[in-house]
Amino acid sequence: MAAVTRGSFTLVRRLLSQQYRRRCFRVQTLKSSRKMEPVLFSSRLLHTTVASHGPILPFKLSDIGEGIMEVTVKEWYVKEGDKVSQFDSICEVQSDKASVTITSRYDGVVRKLYYDIDDTALVGKPLVDIETESSPELTHEEDVVETPAMAHDEHTHQEIKGHKTQATPAVRRLAMENNIKLSEVVGTGRDGRILKEDILNFLAKQTGAILPPSPFQEIQPVVAAARPKTTPAPIIPQPPTPRPVFTGKDVTEPLKGFHKAMVRTMTVALKIPHFGYCDEVDLSRLVLLRSELKPVTEGRGIKLSYMPFFIKAASLSLLQFPVLNASLDEACQNITYKAAHNIGLAMDTSQGLLVPNVKNVQLLSVFDIAMELNRLQALGAAGQLGTTELTGGTFTLSNIGSIGGTYAKPVILPPEVAIGALGKIQVLPRFDSKDQLVKAHIMNVSWSADHRIIDGATMCRFSNLWREYLENPACMVLDLK
Repeated sequence: MAAVTRGSFTLVRRLLSQQYRRRCFRVQTLKSSRKMEPVLFSSRLLHTTVASHGPILPFKLSDIGEGIMEVTVKEWYVKEGDKVSQFDSICEVQSDKASVTITSRYDGVVRKLYYDIDDTALVGKPLVDIETESSPELTHEEDVVETPAMAHDEHTHQEIKGHKTQATPAVRRLAMENNIKLSEVVGTGRDGRILKEDILNFLAKQTGAILPPSPFQEIQPVVAAARPKTTPAPIIPQPPTPRPVFTGKDVTEPLKGFHKAMVRTMTVALKIPHFGYCDEVDLSRLVLLRSELKPVTEGRGIKLSYMPFFIKAASLSLLQFPVLNASLDEACQNITYKAAHNIGLAMDTSQGLLVPNVKNVQLLSVFDIAMELNRLQALGAAGQLGTTELTGGTFTLSNIGSIGGTYAKPVILPPEVAIGALGKIQVLPRFDSKDQLVKAHIMNVSWSADHRIIDGATMCRFSNLWREYLENPACMVLDLK
């Protein structure tokens, strides 16, 4: 027992002695010279100083798929010296297929930007240097360029515009259990975060199930109805059009992004023997029907144009003439009849001509199509159309009438085999069934078809059926599913 007491006393004495010497050393040093800042000799303070300067890691541009090896930097969201966190937006890049927002993989401070606006960035090369917080994991982390085979939603650090992949582990697990890709789900949470309700709504849309309305959906029509009728809708001012500047010099610039893709697509389209067919459609009854339904859809927060009717009528007609919803292989030996009616809508955007498409129109109602068109038009106006919206089309309609003109000669978008151009709606005099002169809402339509697999009679019959649905909208009710 005495040995234990003696040993304990000896240990305590040594600890007190060491602590006394350290205190004395620090006090004497501080008194000798303040300029030398000898506090750094403390092992604890030395550790803190080193931790404040972390390693500088190059953040490389990952593979964004579709065989894209280079992109154009359109906008920087950070500058040198800015502090960023994981999933913060770094920059926006544009390929020849879509605009992509690149987000940060690390927490730290941006030390270097490798490109200026409109520079070409290469996949696998650094975009920025980020000074990270010092940690063994980050120091020894290797830069990995993700390929489509190894990239997963839960690990990706890039977002296709309009399809953010920020979600909680529970939401990711729900998506995984139901075989749903997060990149195909539009998030309604803060900063585009995908919520559980988004997964359930997406699943219901795929399976045809009907979900009970959320509290927001229940309250929203009441709020809309409570608004005074005299209150005008807020008008979003259009950005001023820049005035052209005459320099007197020739300017040569390289083709980039969507313009480069358009050149490639139209070059391939020249190989297709086009067959043209034109007709006019009396939309008087459809104009009346839309005027009755428009207040209903506005009460649900959706703008109703004529395009949902045009698209749905095209889908119903494609069921009778599936060859117009097909594709021909490069060797011209096989025809593939597409099961899905992914009908594209040509849009004139600030980025050029883009053709997003509404997926699986054969399964959608007119209101569903209107909702999707509202979403696509909002993304197009914001320059946020992604690869999901711009690929997979099987048939296209081009609404040139929204700008002007009556007839056109639309060019087929390979690998599709048909396209229609819709002129503006005009009020013109026409004779009715009783030979009475009446006012009619007339729209001209111009079709182009691949004459290798579509003959004139087939195109004419398809157009007649499509016109019948629009001139007598009640007929569509009989064939809706």
